[in-house]
Amino acid sequence: MSEWIYLLHPPREDFAATMTDEEEAVWAVHFERLQRMLTGGTVVLAGPTLGPTNTGIVVFEATDAESAQRIMDEDPVIVGGFARGELRPFRVSLLRGRD
Repeated sequence: MSEWIYLLHPPREDFAATMTDEEEAVWAVHFERLQRMLTGGTVVLAGPTLGPTNTGIVVFEATDAESAQRIMDEDPVIVGGFARGELRPFRVSLLRGRD
């Protein structure tokens, strides 16, 4: 397994404070998916940056680049056009409780 990170870029500044009901519903499905992936051992950590730029961050494990791309592409907020994804290889170098 290798580690990956994908960044979620929402469509506008202050997105978390200005979400429509439809956007909130899709982001809730996104969160539920990440919870399942955490329980299943795929997600290492996930969360948004705070302040006026609400970039989402998901660190996860995948067997290869194709699998990592598929995991990101299947995120409901990307599928629905509510965020743009950016995938990069990643390495967790230090982790509290592990190192």
